[in-house]
Amino acid sequence: MVERMSIARSELILGGQKSGKSRRAEDLARAWLAQPGHSACLLATAQPWDDEMRERIARHQRDRAEKVPGMATLEVGAGLVEALVRESRPDTLLVVDCLTLWLTAGLMPMAGEPWSADELDAQLASLVETLESLPGPVVLVSNEIGLGVIPMGRDVRAFVDALGRLNQRVAGVCERAILMAAGLPMVLKGNT
Repeated sequence: MVERMSIARSELILGGQKSGKSRRAEDLARAWLAQPGHSACLLATAQPWDDEMRERIARHQRDRAEKVPGMATLEVGAGLVEALVRESRPDTLLVVDCLTLWLTAGLMPMAGEPWSADELDAQLASLVETLESLPGPVVLVSNEIGLGVIPMGRDVRAFVDALGRLNQRVAGVCERAILMAAGLPMVLKGNT
């Protein structure tokens, strides 16, 4: 089945936690790598802010090495846009996992000041502009967290709003958008 998956120029994969988002991205990378002369690179945005997160990152690295052994991994943290520009080539599929953690690093950094509203707008504009100009294909993973109850607390509501704006802007420029639920893809935009 993996070999028959079509690779879009750009695909946004949305879903809740453990919905199958990363698995779909890995399946797309395997399908891409099955073609001669192709390479794939995961741009990881997670930052190890505590012991649990360090273990989670290590587990994901081990699992990914088994599932997609031909895919390189670069830890890019908040430097996502720069990494997209630097690493994109027509023969290389870039997998961004995930936009949610990239946004978290900007709005709730481990060190330094969070992005201001103007900086957030500039970062989103830069990301969208970059996605539109990449020479190679890209798959972006992001969480859909706006389906539940309205969260308590101003900061959490602001984050949910910011992620919703990010997802809308990225979906607007992507050729395909998929919503994952219970491991099943639902096409929101484009063809599968």
